[in-house]
Amino acid sequence: MNAPDAGQRLIAVGRLHGAFGVRGELKLESHTEPETAIARYQPWILRDPRGCERSVSGARVRVGSKGLIASLPGIADRDAAEALRGVEVLVPRAALPPPAPGEYYWVDLEGLRVVNLDGVDFGTVSHLFDNGANLVLVTQGERERMIPFVQPDYVRAVDFDTGTIRVDWEADF
Repeated sequence: MNAPDAGQRLIAVGRLHGAFGVRGELKLESHTEPETAIARYQPWILRDPRGCERSVSGARVRVGSKGLIASLPGIADRDAAEALRGVEVLVPRAALPPPAPGEYYWVDLEGLRVVNLDGVDFGTVSHLFDNGANLVLVTQGERERMIPFVQPDYVRAVDFDTGTIRVDWEADF
């Protein structure tokens, strides 16, 4: 397994959850839609909890009775698979297809400036998360704000050309 290229933008697409059986297969959680699409995006960059990364090509994925099962080159027994428990699966951003109109990859929104309809600057998007009901945009400026990513109710426009997101959100909320 090789080290990844420095400076490439990586997207988390899944996580390995330890061994499945005794032949080196792994339980795989996928963040892709559909979940089996994770197999299309390779090479995988495996990032362990310490932040160490390595690249692997040729991963195979199959659907098991309780979720996805992955096979990685060079992982041939349960101990080797178990050593990968908790490892994140990332891919280069360039490996992903362009999003459909009106859809966004979360990572593409990170770093954009957020401004409300009155022109108040809320800072930049630090990250997004899913609270179960909807996505939430988290901004870092003079203070942290959490804004539901609901279009067009709160998020009025995303403009990659100007690097801004316009929101209908009160400055003192």
